[in-house]
Amino acid sequence: MLKDRGEPILQLRGITKSFPGVRALDGVDFDLREGEVHVLLGENGAGKSTLMKVLAGVYLPDSGEILLHGKPVSIRNPRDAERLGISIIHQEFNLLPWRSVAANIFLGREPVKGGVAALVDFEFMRRESEKILHTLGLGIDPDTLVKDLGVAQKQMVEVAKALAIDSRILIMDEPTATLTSREIDHLFRKIRELTSRGVSIVYISHRLDEISRIGHRVTVLRDGKYVGTVPVQEATVDRVVPMMVGRKIEQLYQRTCRKPGEEALSVKGLTRKGRFYDCSLTVRCGEIVGLAGLVGAGRTELARAIFGVDPYDSGEIRVFGSLMTQRSPSHSVQVGMGLLPEDRKGEGLALMLPLKDNVVQASLRRLFPTGLVSPRVESSVAAGYVEELRIATPTVMKIAKFLSGGTQQKVVLAKWLCSHCRVLLFDEPTRGIDVGAKAEIYRLMDEEARKGAAILMISSELPELLGMADRILVMHEGRIVKEFSRDEATQEAIIRYAMGKGDDSSASA
Repeated sequence: MLKDRGEPILQLRGITKSFPGVRALDGVDFDLREGEVHVLLGENGAGKSTLMKVLAGVYLPDSGEILLHGKPVSIRNPRDAERLGISIIHQEFNLLPWRSVAANIFLGREPVKGGVAALVDFEFMRRESEKILHTLGLGIDPDTLVKDLGVAQKQMVEVAKALAIDSRILIMDEPTATLTSREIDHLFRKIRELTSRGVSIVYISHRLDEISRIGHRVTVLRDGKYVGTVPVQEATVDRVVPMMVGRKIEQLYQRTCRKPGEEALSVKGLTRKGRFYDCSLTVRCGEIVGLAGLVGAGRTELARAIFGVDPYDSGEIRVFGSLMTQRSPSHSVQVGMGLLPEDRKGEGLALMLPLKDNVVQASLRRLFPTGLVSPRVESSVAAGYVEELRIATPTVMKIAKFLSGGTQQKVVLAKWLCSHCRVLLFDEPTRGIDVGAKAEIYRLMDEEARKGAAILMISSELPELLGMADRILVMHEGRIVKEFSRDEATQEAIIRYAMGKGDDSSASA
C-alpha cells in the first residue's frame, strides 16, 4: 500500500502546448510527491512525452505554470531543469556514437583537473562511470564506443547517464522498452533505492505489467488531456485501458484459426561466425512463427542476414522454393520479403522525409511502374494507412523525425504492408507502442497471415509470442535450440531454453 507521502513537491498546472496542426497538450495537470514513482500512461500521441519535455526544458509551454516546492519556477531549457534537480531519460537515444560510454555519461559535465591549463580528468570519468555501471549490474567497459553497443546496452547507458546527475526528480520515458528481464530487475532495484532516498520518479511505460511492480500512483492522458489519477492498487487493466483508449479492448491478441499453406521461407544451416550458427527454420503461408531468446542470442542478426542486410558465411535461403542467390535488401524486396527492423530510427525510416514518402518507399516500382511518381497517389495511399493503423499525425506531409516513437513504428509497419510482401520479418514489432495500437497491429498481423503472408516475428515479450505465434523457435548463444508448437509453449519452458538450461540446448558456439 502507498503510504501518504505528503504534499506534492512538483505541480504542473494547466499546461498547454501546440504544434503546427495539432494541440499536443490541452490544460494538463500533474503532480509528484517525494519518494514516489508516478506512472504516466496513454496511447502514442496522448501527450506523455510532450508533457515531460516541458518539465525537462526541451519545450516551452504555451500556457500554464510549474511549481517546485510550492513556488513557481521558469524552465526555459534543459540546463534550467538540471539546475533544479530534474533530469530525463528520453525514449529515443540521445548518445554520441563515436564517443566512449564514460564520455557520454559525463557529456556536458566533464570533470577537469589542473590549474590554469585545466584538462579533462578522463581517469575520474572512467572510474565513476564504472561505479555507476556496476550499480546497474552491467558489465560494460566505460571505454567502449557507444556505436559498438547493442540497443539494450545503449538504453542502459542512457539510464546511467541520468543517474550520474544527482537529481531529485527523474523522468524515465520507456526505459525498459529494449531491456531483458534481468536488466529490468536491476533497474527496478535501483529505482527502489533512489525512491528510498527521497528521489521522485515520473515513469512513462506501455508495459502495463510493470505498474504494480514499480508504481505508486497512475495518471492517464488521452488526446492531450488529463483523464484521471488512481492509486496503483486500483490501476487494473480493466480500469486503465478504457481510460487510455476511450473504449474497452475485448481481446488484445488477435489470432484466428488459420491453415498453413505452402512453404514460403526456408533457411538451412545459416551461419555467420561469432553471431549465429547452423540455423534452420521454415515459415509457411498463413503462419506466424515466433523467434524467442535473450538479448544477444542472435535473433536480430539472423533476421538481418535473411533479409540481406548483413552477410553470412554458409547456408542457404529459399523464398517460395527459389534459392536466394543475391544478398541485398533490394533483391529481398523484389522477391516479396520485408523487414521491420528493431532500430526504427536508424534503419526503418528516412527521418527527414514526409510520412507519405516513407509509407511508399518500398513500393515505388509497384505503384509507379513507368518511373513517374505522382505526389497525389503517394498522399492517397499514405492516407489510407494513416486511417487503417490510426497513425497519429495531422497530415501525411509531417516529417518522420517529428513523429512520436510509437507513431514512427506504425509508419514502418505501413511501409511493408503497402509493399504487399508475402514474407514479413518483424523484429520487435510493438516495441514502444501503446496497448491500443498493439491490439491493432496484432489484428493486422493476423489479417495478413489469413491473406497468406508468412510472418517471422522476433519479440522479447513472451505473452506476445504465446498469444500470436503458431510455432515458437528459441535461440541461445547463436543457435536455434528448441521448437515449440503453440500447445507446448509456456513462458517457463521458453525462458529455460533461452537461458541454456533446456535438455537439448547444451551446444554452444
